[in-house]
Amino acid sequence: MTAPERTTTTTPAPTVWPCLAFRDARATADFLVKAFGFELTAMYARDDDPSVVEHAELRWPEGGGIMFGTAEKGGGLPERRTPGTESVYVVCSDPDGLYERATAAGAETIRGMKDEDYGSRGFTVADPEGNYWSFGTYRGQ
Repeated sequence: MTAPERTTTTTPAPTVWPCLAFRDARATADFLVKAFGFELTAMYARDDDPSVVEHAELRWPEGGGIMFGTAEKGGGLPERRTPGTESVYVVCSDPDGLYERATAAGAETIRGMKDEDYGSRGFTVADPEGNYWSFGTYRGQ
């Protein structure tokens, strides 16, 4: 297969942000920070029920991030998603170190460390809600 022709030489700031729904948004955010190294940058809870996260953001130190909220809270997009069914790919520069960190924090291994034919090295684990998180060195073409 021939590689696609490239038309740009610079990469703009990330503008694609996966949006996820978690049953327990606070606990899952804590896990993603501890296991993977995301950084919590925003969390807005419902005034009358602080267990319901209306909107939150986690940034990835190497660029980009995710937005999320509590599932089945009523009145927005997250409740239309089925929690625990998402799959996210995240570029990382040290997959071996991250795999060790993630499994030490309790992430379930779905696919252990693997070198791919296309040059990536990475792995896939699941968070406590069942979402798949793949981390690897492949940055796209």
